[in-house]
Amino acid sequence: MPKDTFYNLSDGKKRRIFDAAVQEFSTRRFSEASINQIVKAAGIPRGSFYQYFSDKEDIFRYMFEEIVREKREIILRADVLDSEADVFEICIQATKASLEWGRSKLEYSQISMLMEIDTSEFITKLRADSFEGLIRRIERDKERGLIRPEIDVDLVADMMYTLIWKQFSLFGFNENMLLKKINDGLKIIKAGITCA
Repeated sequence: MPKDTFYNLSDGKKRRIFDAAVQEFSTRRFSEASINQIVKAAGIPRGSFYQYFSDKEDIFRYMFEEIVREKREIILRADVLDSEADVFEICIQATKASLEWGRSKLEYSQISMLMEIDTSEFITKLRADSFEGLIRRIERDKERGLIRPEIDVDLVADMMYTLIWKQFSLFGFNENMLLKKINDGLKIIKAGITCA
């Protein structure tokens, strides 16, 4: 995360640095992105960058967490997620909200897509951390008796995650086709693991 010196900057300068990071990480995978390009776009000296962040991972993590926070706030304000719904319905609701949000934040969507094809250790761990929310929801549904007790939670989470991202890579923002494919795939998974 940023050093204290970053938080002492004006809001405008913090925003310039954030926007420069978004610009760089939306056009290049993390492993290919350049601090030089970020400092150039932000209009700050390279030495100042290291007063604000330890390294490229540090600024990416900051940018990523800001994006996730913004997305979560928008989804919660829109009141689209029913926290009591099962994991399958939550996935559909979250996909719809993500589509809406992604249309207005194309750079953020591009960062997500690039993260999916980046095999660096840092991004792989960051993806795994994000994956934990899906695992927790599946485990919650198991505890609620909605999913059979013998089901492998990690395997189901992997299947759902792969299904959703595969459809995004195929259909992008073609909402009707994307939602149909995800909904059909989730129905198949649900039929195979839920209690009768």
